[in-house]
Amino acid sequence: MTPAPGSSEAHVIDLDAFSEKCVAWLDEHLDRRESGSTVAADPNYAIFHNHTHDEERALIDTARDWQRRRVDAGFGAITWGSEWGGAGLTASHERVYVGLERQYNTPDRHETVLVTVELVAPTLHVLGTEDQKKHFVTPFLRTDLLCCQLFSEPGAGSDLAGLSTKAVKSGDTWRVNGQKVWSSGAQFSEWGLLIARTDTTVAKHRGMTAFMVPMDAPGVDVRPIRQSSGGSTFNEVFLTDVELPDSLRIGAEGDGWKVALTTLGFERNSSAGIVSAGGNSADLVRLAKSLGITEDPLVRQQLADAAIYERAAALMVARYAEREQSGAVPGVEGSIGKLVWTQNLKRIGDAAASFLGPKILADTGESNTFAWTEHLLGAPGYRIAGGSDEIQRNIIGERGLGLPREPR
Repeated sequence: MTPAPGSSEAHVIDLDAFSEKCVAWLDEHLDRRESGSTVAADPNYAIFHNHTHDEERALIDTARDWQRRRVDAGFGAITWGSEWGGAGLTASHERVYVGLERQYNTPDRHETVLVTVELVAPTLHVLGTEDQKKHFVTPFLRTDLLCCQLFSEPGAGSDLAGLSTKAVKSGDTWRVNGQKVWSSGAQFSEWGLLIARTDTTVAKHRGMTAFMVPMDAPGVDVRPIRQSSGGSTFNEVFLTDVELPDSLRIGAEGDGWKVALTTLGFERNSSAGIVSAGGNSADLVRLAKSLGITEDPLVRQQLADAAIYERAAALMVARYAEREQSGAVPGVEGSIGKLVWTQNLKRIGDAAASFLGPKILADTGESNTFAWTEHLLGAPGYRIAGGSDEIQRNIIGERGLGLPREPR
């Protein structure tokens, strides 16, 4: 859970006592995961959803219900102040809860829920007006409302500043025209966080403005994109003469780039923690045990590498949870964390493929074999989502290390 930056409400509660409270609540509401090397009869290592519309709606509804229960019990917005429905505790308390929750069978998480809670809610907390905060932050934290990102365009993906969707002001109203793409969960969201071009006479990074868009507004047309796997999580969103009151503008006119960087900063910091995607190092260990290859030195090294990088990514997220709570805005370290995470997705997939050999190629009905193809084929997608690996390296080099800018 992304903390509310600058919260002054954090107070000291003994971590051991808090841990006991967490366990008691989790035991009351969830079943514990089975320990040992047992693998589910039908394991799912998918990185991107492959559901029908109704199946995905049901998944989202279940995830929303679990988030509300967590928030209402004091475990879903642990580092947020009570004015937002949070517990006002520290990032250390949050780490305790997250670690414990992993020991239980929780409802599947969905990217739209996570974007709403982890990215949009903290962005509005940092940059929204007081009225916007009151209207959106708590409903977003509880997922009473969902929000998608309307950032990428067919001609402006990783180069977000190259967008062409326009918003023209007339009095206190803006008229928006353009197209967005790869908007996860747009068909299920009540709101969208939009970046549009509002000034074509200045440098492209300075001529953008951010808005909140009601997804049921006249002129908003959401068209799901059918993936080769059969699912349709991603969407195209067409905006035709969509009228927005100026009260839905986020930040000052021309500050859209700042809003986008803030949101993407939260995304990059959260990626290793908020997306439960594919298999993990524990799944790899179970796979190796089931195949009887754990004594092979090369296998043991592959298992260790995956676990080490997984732990490094978790520590990166924990470090930024502490910084954000003290009021810091996400920086280039988020890009480092995202690179570590996406590279480990590939590392885990490659290891599973090397363990299984030809067994990964065909669905013979044997458990925990062909299922790994969904991880192996899906992992490259997150090297693009949230800014490609190449963009992350440019950010690290230029903004973090002060290296000369990439030729434009």
